[in-house]
Amino acid sequence: MNTAQNVMKHCPIASRRDEMALYDLTPFTLLDFPDLPAAIFWFAGCNLRCLYCYNPDIVHGDAHIDESTALAFLSKRLGLLEGVVLSGGEATLYPRLIEFCRSIKALGFKIKLDTNAMRPDVIEKLLHENLLDYVALDFKAPASHMTRICGGGSEHRFWESFDLLQHSNISFEVRTTFHPDLIDESDLISMAEALNQNGYSSPFYVQMVKCDIPTLGNIHLSERTIDTKRLMKHITFRN
Repeated sequence: MNTAQNVMKHCPIASRRDEMALYDLTPFTLLDFPDLPAAIFWFAGCNLRCLYCYNPDIVHGDAHIDESTALAFLSKRLGLLEGVVLSGGEATLYPRLIEFCRSIKALGFKIKLDTNAMRPDVIEKLLHENLLDYVALDFKAPASHMTRICGGGSEHRFWESFDLLQHSNISFEVRTTFHPDLIDESDLISMAEALNQNGYSSPFYVQMVKCDIPTLGNIHLSERTIDTKRLMKHITFRN
């Protein structure tokens, strides 16, 4: 019996097909897990309602792919994929995430977590069990803008999650999505400076809002000119 068969036979998760975990999965990506070929697992639901979110179907949708189906998919990709990206929606809302990650790791895959940072308690548990290999941490907005842009959330929880990662031994990045009608250059610079003051020395990645696809808040292309020269001293733009 090979490793994959052994894990699928003895893992309690693998026999629980009623555990619906995922809205969808992407079989292959070279862009989402640094330096690794990976699959993306899209978890349904989110605890924020960011106006610029380009996954409204996932945020409002229901999970219809169970854990055992996802694990069976991975078992057939041994030697082809090396990582799994947990994205969404918000993966940390899934109540069996710890157990699910144990099974993914047991198959030999590395795990990257994309998270809005609002569940530091879950991140702490994942770190404690050495279940994460990379994290992309969303820095949504300054505290004064969180409710307007994200429908709630807490900058304090972001800093809790950030501090956990700063004191861990895994690589992580901080990123935000930028629409100049929601936050301006000064806001981004203040966010970058706050990161620096808290010991963050890696790039602060900023991606522009995608206005050519439906977003949760029906955001449209801004007509305001962005002072990119001012921003380039503090952030790293990402396509």
